Amino acid sequence: MKVHKTAVVNKRVFPAILFVAVSTLAISGCQTNTTQDVISIEKAQGSESNIASLSQVIQNNPKDPQAYNVRGTAYGRAGDFNQALKDFNRAIVLDPNFYQAYANRALIYRGMGDLSAASNDYNKALRINPRYDVAYIGRGNMYRQAGQASNAFNDFQQAINLDTTDPAAYNNRGLIYQQRGQHKQAIEDFSKSISLSPNAPLPYNNRGLSYLALGDEENAFTDINKSLDLDKNIAEAWVNQALIYERRGELTKARRSYARAAQLDPKYQPAQDGLARVR
Repeated sequence: MKVHKTAVVNKRVFPAILFVAVSTLAISGCQTNTTQDVISIEKAQGSESNIASLSQVIQNNPKDPQAYNVRGTAYGRAGDFNQALKDFNRAIVLDPNFYQAYANRALIYRGMGDLSAASNDYNKALRINPRYDVAYIGRGNMYRQAGQASNAFNDFQQAINLDTTDPAAYNNRGLIYQQRGQHKQAIEDFSKSISLSPNAPLPYNNRGLSYLALGDEENAFTDINKSLDLDKNIAEAWVNQALIYERRGELTKARRSYARAAQLDPKYQPAQDGLARVR
């Protein structure tokens, strides 16, 4: 899922910097593809107390598929994939047309690395409801995870054609535009994603990289810094900030940013390579 490469920074190797940035962006996108991208409940809803409350609801309504679906999402958020599967399975037995449960179960299968089972469930959800944008986005993320960028693009496009309000559809289509070198289109998509979710940090980092590719260093730096203002724990954004500092010759600042990235993710090679250059 993650490929990195770096190079000494100067104006003549700017394309190499961009390669680092685009590779980094692919990482950011992959990191967001967790069980949370379909099971969009609050974190507290994965707590033991909430699961206990949901279990009481099921005890009182043992034939209610929605109750199992909701508890399944809570187990998914808590990281208990096996119990989540049991609940989604039960929901589907009770209502074989419960397309939301198929999509949620698909996400659990994705989290477990079973992309074949995930694909089957997304396809089932979409056969039942061909206008279910969540399933297109989830399947698109699965295709990205599998390295099938064209299929992923088509699914994100389909969700957008359905007037989805999910910012992930635009952000993730933007990632593919970016990988294709279509940075103006990528910026438009990241901007739309930001308009739908202004406090999400990754689209700012992503848009910053496309600005950087187009030579707009000022807007790139603003966006990357905004990403860090919203979440200071994104190693990739610290590296991207450091790359700009390094390109400007501000090596002390670059060193601090690379060091912060390396602290957050000691195995993140661009951070280690950057530190080696500016020491």
